[in-house]
Amino acid sequence: MERDAKSSSADLHHGAVVVNGVKLHYVEGGEGSKGDPILLIPGWPESWYAWRFVMPRLIAEGHPVVALDLRGMGDSDHPPEGYDSKTISADIHAFVAAKGLAKKGNLHVAGHDVGAWMAYAYAADWPREVRTLTVMEAALPGITPPAPAGIPGDDANLKSWHFAFNRLPDLPEILVQGHERAYLGWLFAQKSVKREVFTTEALDEYTRVFAQPGGARAAFNYYRAAFSDTGLQQNRLRAATPLTIPVLAIGGQHSVGAGMEKTMRLVATDVQGATLPGVGHFVLEESPGEVAAQLNAFMRKTPRPSD
Repeated sequence: MERDAKSSSADLHHGAVVVNGVKLHYVEGGEGSKGDPILLIPGWPESWYAWRFVMPRLIAEGHPVVALDLRGMGDSDHPPEGYDSKTISADIHAFVAAKGLAKKGNLHVAGHDVGAWMAYAYAADWPREVRTLTVMEAALPGITPPAPAGIPGDDANLKSWHFAFNRLPDLPEILVQGHERAYLGWLFAQKSVKREVFTTEALDEYTRVFAQPGGARAAFNYYRAAFSDTGLQQNRLRAATPLTIPVLAIGGQHSVGAGMEKTMRLVATDVQGATLPGVGHFVLEESPGEVAAQLNAFMRKTPRPSD
């Protein structure tokens, strides 16, 4: 099992920036390092905390690293609206500017799950700010081909039931309120292989932020916005201008697998893929060493803008 969160986050520091009227919480480390900066974006239903075991490994390679709670995630504000990818992309752009992360055009961006949706949106909307893009364990709304019609089997249901459930109006909040810990515990267990990584400490933290006022609604609103007509069209418009920056697409063997790479080849011209063995959806916690190794190798072989 990986180190506990206290030891893994001992050299990390919390902060907040207000952009577009919303307070965004972030955690950073490696400030002053000479390597290229890395922006890390978590997914549903997690927070910056999902990156806690990956961050020290990136910092050890000389990178300043920032893990960002998007609006509605973690300890950021939970406004009632603004969860479409265009709005979130603008939030990220404003955050990057406020932190001075893209001054030299050498910013690396990585996202997992919903964080991958938004990392792609940001890289597509602001390509001059991003040197490389890494996406993990996601299907891009409006881009990834839909599953075949019909009644899916149990394995498919366990992987994708939440795409429909999360979009229902009000019902998810009604059913989950007061049961956040049981809901998250079941979700983590069903979508991971190495279930032991979701310790009591981890479940306490994820429950704390998910159960905050507006937390669950914000989490579900990401899906409602992404699969609305407007949300789908936003990505289809982006895909009309393929990304030309290097892209790394990572999937877990027992989850998305090579599907992440296949999706990104629909929207980018320079894509490489990696499938992590023996893990499920939550690759950041199930295999942080391999995620960090993949990221470090990918960044090392990408020339700097001045090279």
